[in-house]
Amino acid sequence: MSVRIGEILVEKQLITEEQLVRAVAEHQKSKEFLGQTLIRLGFISEEKLLKVLAGQQGLPFLNLRDVKFDDEIIKKMPAKFAWHYKIMPITLKGNVLTVATSNPFDMWSIDDLETNLGYRVETALALSSDIVEAIRKYYGVGAETIERILADKPQEEKTAQDAAAKERLEDLETSPDAASVVKLVNQILQQAIHDRATDIHFEHFHNELLLRYRIDGILYDAQVSENMRYLYPAIISRIKVMANLDIVERRVPQDGRAKVKIADREYELRVSVLPTLYGENVVIRILPMLMLFSMADLGMQARELQILQRVLQKPHGIIFVTGPTGSGKTTTLYTCLSQLNTRERKIITIEDPVEYELRGISQIQVNPKINLTFASALRSILRHDPDVIMVGEVRDFETASVTIQTSLTGHLVFSTLHTNDAAGAATRLIDMGIDPFLITSSVEMFVAQRLIRKICAQCKEPASAPAGTLGADSGKPVFRGKGCNACNNTGYKGRTGIYELLVMNETIRDMILRKESSERVEAKAIELGMKPMIRDGLEKIFSGITTPEEVQRVTKAAE
Repeated sequence: MSVRIGEILVEKQLITEEQLVRAVAEHQKSKEFLGQTLIRLGFISEEKLLKVLAGQQGLPFLNLRDVKFDDEIIKKMPAKFAWHYKIMPITLKGNVLTVATSNPFDMWSIDDLETNLGYRVETALALSSDIVEAIRKYYGVGAETIERILADKPQEEKTAQDAAAKERLEDLETSPDAASVVKLVNQILQQAIHDRATDIHFEHFHNELLLRYRIDGILYDAQVSENMRYLYPAIISRIKVMANLDIVERRVPQDGRAKVKIADREYELRVSVLPTLYGENVVIRILPMLMLFSMADLGMQARELQILQRVLQKPHGIIFVTGPTGSGKTTTLYTCLSQLNTRERKIITIEDPVEYELRGISQIQVNPKINLTFASALRSILRHDPDVIMVGEVRDFETASVTIQTSLTGHLVFSTLHTNDAAGAATRLIDMGIDPFLITSSVEMFVAQRLIRKICAQCKEPASAPAGTLGADSGKPVFRGKGCNACNNTGYKGRTGIYELLVMNETIRDMILRKESSERVEAKAIELGMKPMIRDGLEKIFSGITTPEEVQRVTKAAE
C-alpha cells in the first residue's frame, strides 16, 4: 500500500522518482508510514499528501478551522483518547461517530475507540496541526492528565506531596510522563509560554475554577476541564513548592519565585498567592531570563527615536518615563540602559522588583523590611562611582529629592512616574513638594507612553473606521485583523508603543518655573514641535500597525 501511494504521488508529479526511492529506503528503516517519511524529508506538504490520500481512500478532507464543534459530541470521547491517538470527534449520527485523523491507516486506534466507546467509527482526514489545535481548544489544557489523575485518586494524593523536585531550575520538557499534578502544572505553564502569555491567573470561586492568560495586555479565559477544580488544592501545593512557599499557610498572602526551562529557554516565574473567600488565588508572572532590548523594537517613529538618542548622549540630567502600570515603562528604561551599557560606563539600578537581569549592570532590589528603600539605596550607590543610575520609580518627596540631587552632581538618571501625559509629570513633581527650579535644572526629557496591540499580519485586511472612532473623519483607509489561528482569533498579535516626548527647552522651563498648568505646558510643547501621543497613535493606525479601537482604548485616560 505504501509503495502504491508513492507511485500515485509520482504520477501526479508531486514528488520525483528519486525522492520516492530515497523515502522508501528511509521508510524501511524507520517502519513509519511512507507518507510521514515523505513529509519529514520535506518532499511533500502534509496537506497535499492528505488530499491525495482522501481521493484514493474515498474519505473527506476537512479544514478543521472551518468546523463548528458541538460540545455534546466532544463529551462522547474522553480527552485521553483524543490526545493519545491525536484524533478529534466531528459528528455523531445514530451509532456512527466520525473522527478527524491525519493517518488513515492507523486501524489500531479505530478498533480501540470502537471497543471502548461502543460506536462504529468512521474517519475523515485533517492536518495534524489542526487536530492538535482543536483538541487543545475544545478539551482544554491538561484535560487528559486531569482524567487520569481523577481515575487514580490514591496516586494523585501521593504525587501532590512528593512531586516537586528540589532543583531551583525545572526542565518542563523532561519532566516525568506519568499522569500527575506535576505534569498538569507543567502543561499549564507550557501552554502559557506557547501562547505568549505574560501572566497566568488561577481564580477560585464557589464551585468554579477559572484559568486565564494575559496575552498582549488582555486577559483571556483558557479552556480547561471543569474537573480541574477538584485538583485545585494539589495544584496550589505544587506551585507553592516550586516557589519555595509555605504549603500549609493559607491565611496570608505569599510571594515567591521559581525558574523553569522549556525549549532551551529559561524563564523566571514570579508567584503571588492571595487568600480569598473561596480559597487561594494565584497569579504567575512569566519573565524570560534572557531578553534582548533593541531601540528598533520600541516602535518609535524615526524622528522621536533620533530625539531620544540625542538626549541619551547627555552626560547628566534626568529622563522620566511616565504612564500607568503595564504601559511598558520598564522595557523602555531597560532599552535605554542597554544602549548605554558599554565598558566605559558604570551603571547601577534600584528596582522593585528587578524585572530582567541585565549583563554588565549592577541591579539592586529594594527591601523595605531592612530599610533598603529607593532613597537609602540611592545615597549608598553614589559611593560606587556610577555614571548612569536607574531608579525604578519616584513615589514620594524623599525619593524625588535624592534623585534630582543625584543628577545635579553629574549623573545621568532614569526613572518613572505615574502620570497620564508628559506635561503632567512636572506638575506631579511639584505636587510632591519639589521646587520648580530643581525640576528645570535637572530634567532633560519626559517620555509618556502606552502599549497598543498590533494587527495580526496573517489575517490583516482593509476596513473602514466605525463612526465616532479615531480617524473616522479622515477618509484614510484603516486595517484590522479578521481573526485566525495565529492570533487565537483575536485579530491582534504582539504589541508596540505609542509615545510623546517632551524635551526641556527655555520656553518650557520658564512655564514650569511659573507653575503653569500641564494643559498650557502641553499646548506650548505641541506648538514647538512635540508630537502628542494621540497623533502617534493615528499615524500607526493609518500605517496599518493597529486599529482605531485599540488606540482609543489605551489613550482614554490621556484625552
